[in-house]
Amino acid sequence: MAKEKSVGLLRSGMVVGIMTMLSRVLGMVRDVMVAALLGAGGTSDAFFVAFRIPNLMRRLFAEGAFNQAFVPVLSEYATRDNHRETRDLLNAVAGSLAIVLAIVTALGMLFSSQLVYIFAPGFREHPDQFLLTTQLLEVMFPYLLLISLAAYAGSILNSWGRFSIPALTPIFLNVTMIIAVKVAPLFPEPAKVLSWGVLAAGFVQLGFQLPFIAKLRLLPLPKPNFRHPGVKRILKLMGPALFGVSVAQINLMINTMLASMLTAGSVTWLYYSDRMTELPLGVFGVAIGTVILPALSRRHASQDRDHFARMLDWGIRMVLLVSVPAAVAIFLITQPLLITLFKYGRITVHDVEMTAQCLRVMSVGIVAFMLIKVLAPGFYARQNTRMPVKIGMIAMASNMVFNLLLYKHLAHVGLATSTMLSACLNAGMLGWALYREKVLVFQPGWWRFMLRLGSGCALMGAGLVLFTPERQQWLEWSIYERASVMTLEITVAMVGYVVWLFLTGMRLRDFRMQG
Repeated sequence: MAKEKSVGLLRSGMVVGIMTMLSRVLGMVRDVMVAALLGAGGTSDAFFVAFRIPNLMRRLFAEGAFNQAFVPVLSEYATRDNHRETRDLLNAVAGSLAIVLAIVTALGMLFSSQLVYIFAPGFREHPDQFLLTTQLLEVMFPYLLLISLAAYAGSILNSWGRFSIPALTPIFLNVTMIIAVKVAPLFPEPAKVLSWGVLAAGFVQLGFQLPFIAKLRLLPLPKPNFRHPGVKRILKLMGPALFGVSVAQINLMINTMLASMLTAGSVTWLYYSDRMTELPLGVFGVAIGTVILPALSRRHASQDRDHFARMLDWGIRMVLLVSVPAAVAIFLITQPLLITLFKYGRITVHDVEMTAQCLRVMSVGIVAFMLIKVLAPGFYARQNTRMPVKIGMIAMASNMVFNLLLYKHLAHVGLATSTMLSACLNAGMLGWALYREKVLVFQPGWWRFMLRLGSGCALMGAGLVLFTPERQQWLEWSIYERASVMTLEITVAMVGYVVWLFLTGMRLRDFRMQG
């Protein structure tokens, strides 16, 4: 078992990244189609608020706290090579998780109107919008149960080194939603059709992964057992992890609450700027975070501190290698990028401008968002949830303070700024805590690495500034002209950046790391 899992992290990360890229591209197609269908106004705000609520809880229960608590415990059981004990743990966790999720889902559906009051207080002034949001939430809330169980299945596959299947699974949400968008105009209330599409996607994503778990002879038979030692440990780790790993999502939901009290469309502008920053974050940040957590957990279980430190250093370098140029590029070509992707259907030039203001600010935080995906596992792999909780609470409190200071004067841009600042604070404190505990030990070659990275980004940025056409030109072009020029610009920028790194001595072998 241990030998089977000792895989190259770079290769695993690339596999997850490629699969996630496919998902994110389809997700972008989905968002473009939804934008053209709903525009940016009361209806789109209602849909995105209703969609955010179960997704926030999904990230808290599944991809966030649960995953960070479950994977280290499962890795310990798997390291023992005792199949029976591992199966007993999986059965107990599946049953216990299903019961908790079923109760939360039932309560969410029952009190959906109260949830809308809490998460979108500004909608109270618009009864039709409030009612629509409540109706959409009632349909979409069971998605929490399905997607959380799908995330549980993905955690099992990731722990056994089967990274590609969980990374591929989100594609089915996007495909199902795209189908729903195509069908929606046939009905009087398109937003409701989209909500049923979200629910259907939950069934598909869960069902897709089950055969692969069965092939490993690990398909759980749910048997609720909250007294199982492994379940107790997971629950103990989960409580603090709810804050530590999900601060960014909580901050975004706080922003959504405040945005609901601003001009109609503010929720939508924030949503689309968030989605744009999620593209590099999801493709690479999540990929590295996904493969590094089980690997770090195994190194901690085997008490290999040196390899643990090298692996953490490797993860930070990999994240910086992608996040810094991504942040520079998105900041410099914000409006052309948004025009190319979203200026269709009911989306106006004003919507593009408002979203661009948010996106420029959010792009600055891409590095911090991605670093958190690598730094947080440095604690959770060691089953240390106390420190991320303290840091997460400080970051969340700072976000609230920044919101109060900024949103009245800068509106939705102030909300984006507060999210960016709190993410930078979160990442900085996580890194400092790991360094202070001597868990993060910087390996040789950092000055040379940063010089290559900085010069490569400077050259790429200069090229984008010099050769990007003016905004009016993008508005006048057809969709094909926009897409072709944008694709060419991004491709040339990426190739130029990689070539510069190669010319300055960076090689692929420098980033190989054994898990």
